[in-house]
Amino acid sequence: MGVKKVLMLCLTCMLVIAIAGCGSNNGNTGATPEATAAATDAPKTLTKIKVALDWTPNTNHTGLYAAKDLGFYTEEGLDVEIVQPGAAGADTMVASGEAAFGISAQEALTLARLQGVPLVSIAAIIQHNTSGFAAPKDRNIKTPKDFEGKTYGGWGSPAEEAAMKAIMDPEGGDVKKVKIVNIGEADYFTAVKRDIDFAWIFYAWTGIEAELRGEPLDMQYLKDYAPQLDYYTPVLTTSEKAIAENPELVKAFLKATSKGYQYAIDKPEEAAAILTKAVPDLDAKLVLASQKWLSPKYTEDAARWGEQKAEVWKNYADWMYGLKLLDKPLDTTKAFTNDFLPDGL
Repeated sequence: MGVKKVLMLCLTCMLVIAIAGCGSNNGNTGATPEATAAATDAPKTLTKIKVALDWTPNTNHTGLYAAKDLGFYTEEGLDVEIVQPGAAGADTMVASGEAAFGISAQEALTLARLQGVPLVSIAAIIQHNTSGFAAPKDRNIKTPKDFEGKTYGGWGSPAEEAAMKAIMDPEGGDVKKVKIVNIGEADYFTAVKRDIDFAWIFYAWTGIEAELRGEPLDMQYLKDYAPQLDYYTPVLTTSEKAIAENPELVKAFLKATSKGYQYAIDKPEEAAAILTKAVPDLDAKLVLASQKWLSPKYTEDAARWGEQKAEVWKNYADWMYGLKLLDKPLDTTKAFTNDFLPDGL
């Protein structure tokens, strides 16, 4: 799972595994008797909706698969299909109505809204940014200042250098002393052996994989050096149209999804098993290790799963605008909402 290169900091690669219909509730593995009973009593006619992922399935998405497998969506009268984003991307699918909900990131949604795309973030999947710049330990990169004289492999966005500068400046580093090369979609582990010294990753996936491979990393998390970069990534999105025309659907979807993520928080091993059952091509050991690392971070210091803070949206947008990476300030009051999150589960 690489850093999302959607829009300004966006993912351009929409991989590979056809997952339409994955995560079926057949067998209901891990379901509690209460969930099974509730599913049995659910309405016979379900509302069919699609949720578009931002990437191939991984532990950022476990709550969706848990909610589907355990019957939480059925309880709310929903028949949810989890789909790959395709060439257009999840944001486009949600904005066009092809998918009712999608997974995106604050940095992508920020730029989308300023381009007139009426997307709204309805839940933060993870409370704090778990991405950062990672290097094999033999490169001796212990602080951002150590980026000097090293080669960074990225995807060619000006926001990469801006983020690097933001965490180097407090440490007295000079971003102009970093060699920045475009490696596109090259595999991190191959690239650091051949072409580069460090890259931008999400630790929950690539970092955990490095541990399992016996290739430990030095990781410089963005949030540890630059508070404005502690943004929400990933987030759940819908459209302004869906909110206006069918708010009860949004509420029902989030109620069930919240239960799914709470299950993943409370029972990471069981949740990992649900994900690997739904997507058997995934490495089960990686999924389990990643899930154990990530589950506490879904909610962390928030009052409830999914909660978003206005200052997080404002801090990031103001930083981007100050660097002239945005054409105008973002109206954060329209970019996100907590209104559809359940008060209690």
